[in-house]
Order: sequence, then structure tokens, then C-alpha cells
Amino acid sequence: MRLVIVEDEPPAREKLASCLRTAAPEAAILAQLGGVAEAIRWFGQHSAPDLLFCDTQLSDGLSFEIFRAQPVHCPVVFTTAFDEYLLESFQTNSIDYLLKPIRQAQVAAALAKYRALAAHFTAGYAHRLHAITHGAIAPRDRFLVRKGAGHLVVKVPEIAYFYTEDKLIFLVTAAGQRHLLDKTLSEIEAELDAARFFRANRATLVQIDAISRCSPYGKGRLLLELHPPPREPVVVSQERASACREWLGG
Repeated sequence: MRLVIVEDEPPAREKLASCLRTAAPEAAILAQLGGVAEAIRWFGQHSAPDLLFCDTQLSDGLSFEIFRAQPVHCPVVFTTAFDEYLLESFQTNSIDYLLKPIRQAQVAAALAKYRALAAHFTAGYAHRLHAITHGAIAPRDRFLVRKGAGHLVVKVPEIAYFYTEDKLIFLVTAAGQRHLLDKTLSEIEAELDAARFFRANRATLVQIDAISRCSPYGKGRLLLELHPPPREPVVVSQERASACREWLGG
């Protein structure tokens, strides 16, 4: 997740950045901008982030001037000490409106809303896009993941499965290593070879070599036994069971 902060008060800017790093440690704060003019210049030279946190009243004007001067194609969370701009904010890509002083719980809730909206609008679309373009675009063969202060390349054959937990997405390797990803499962599914990966349920995307056993689990469901063992049982629903058996059989 790529974030940008527009806030003219340094203490408030530092507090918000700290809350964001706590609530979304995988996120990257691309820029911390201090005013309308600076933000207009930045958005004129860079592509939009995934999410923008923006104060309404800045030292050189109202932040709405940014959007009038420069198209900003991303959701916005407005932060303000005033509630008088609520209506105008929701006419400007706003998904939330946080009153100062900003608290950790507010920021976490705003990020959760963004993730829920992103998952809603990409679920299904990513799968259909994959179906349309499958064969025209080569499947992804590696992922770049964070490791400490740097990054690590994980090749797709080394991946056992992906899963979601507390609205976060994790990649698990065949060696049992776990890495955080800044993508939805639907986005990941669309980038992989459907012959090798299967969406077992809403929370799990498995690689065929990670499945050691497939067993009936009552009411037409299937239980997939994976290596390395997952934190929670991976159960395929009755509706998906037939497709899973067909996929396993090649």
C-alpha cells in the first residue's frame, strides 16, 4: 500500500505517520507534503498513491484547491479539526473524515475501510480479467517481499500458499517462511498460473505441490492438508469442491 500525507503542522504530520506505520507496517509513505502548492507540484510529477491522508485547512489554503488544480485519482481520508467541510470532502474521493486530534484507532479503522472497499471492487474483476487475458500475458514468476530493511525475491515455485489473516495477506513458502504482501488474494490469483494455484476459499490460495492430502469434510466439503501446515484448517466449500477435484486431477 502506497500512502501520501498532506499536513502543514509537523507534530500532527509526525503523529499521523506514526499511526500509519503502526496500523500498516507493510505500507510505504511516499511523501509528506506541507501545503497546497507543494501538493499540486507533487501530484503533477507523480502517479497517485493508493490512499491519501489530507488535512482540510493548510497554511496556504484549503486542500480542496489541490483537487481543483490537479486530478488525483485515489481515495482520500481527510483529517481536520473542523467538521464544516464534511459535505465538500465527500465530493472529492473521500472515504473517511477524521477529526483531530488523530487517534490510533481512527487511523486503523480508516485503513480497514479502505482495504474492505478495495477487496470488494477488485474481487471478481481480477478473476474475470485473468480469464480474458490468460495465455496472452505470462503468469507472474516471482514476488518481491520485505525482509528487514531490505527486500527478498521469492520465486513462484517456492511458494506453498497465500492466506489472509486480520485483513492482511501473507505468502508462505515451502520452507515455512511467512512474508507480508500488499495485494489482495484476488489480485494475486489473477497473476498466477491457474493450473498451479487454486482459490480454496475466501482466505486461502494454494499451490498444487503444497497439498499432501484431500479428504471429505462433511456436507460435501473437502479438507486440504498442506505442507507446511497452515494456522487454520483449509476447507473447500461444497460449491467449490467439484472444481477443486477437477483441478487436482489435472
